[in-house]
Amino acid sequence: MTKLKVTENGPYLLSEVDSITRMSDGKSYEVSGNVALCRCGGSKNKPFCDGTHAKNNFNGDKDPNRVPDAREDYAAAGITIHDNRGICAHAGKCTDGLPVVFRLRKEPFVDPEAASPDDIANTIKQCPSGALSYSIDGEEYAVRGGDPVVAFAPNGPYVVRGGATLDGADLLEGATTDH
Repeated sequence: MTKLKVTENGPYLLSEVDSITRMSDGKSYEVSGNVALCRCGGSKNKPFCDGTHAKNNFNGDKDPNRVPDAREDYAAAGITIHDNRGICAHAGKCTDGLPVVFRLRKEPFVDPEAASPDDIANTIKQCPSGALSYSIDGEEYAVRGGDPVVAFAPNGPYVVRGGATLDGADLLEGATTDH
């Protein structure tokens, strides 16, 4: 199983993975052993860590002004949408995929009655961070399974799917090890 360790004020250490993929073009990079992934944003060899975090005094502490870790539920006939903005990677899969339900710059952010439960569920399945999940008849659907995949956006977030052990960080409310 893929392992991801969050180091204090340093990189993510990734192990037991064969490749990582750039999301923008699907290019795959073969890796072996332990791989250090940049967290500070300063590496000249992104997504790989080049040690810059030590030079730029990177601080990996969570920003006290970040979006809070709190899950909100939005119920409609046939589906309940669970949303934790504190986990969101802002990839836009929801707002681009179903903007009548996931509404930018509107409150509430979610309108669970604006589309069919099937359309909502299919859009939520595209969420790379796990911020969104859903329940039907009281049964929650969050873990998507599949083969391990590690992907990255240039200067952006990492996506880990297919199950991974996480060391050095707590899972936030509603999060799964599948993201």
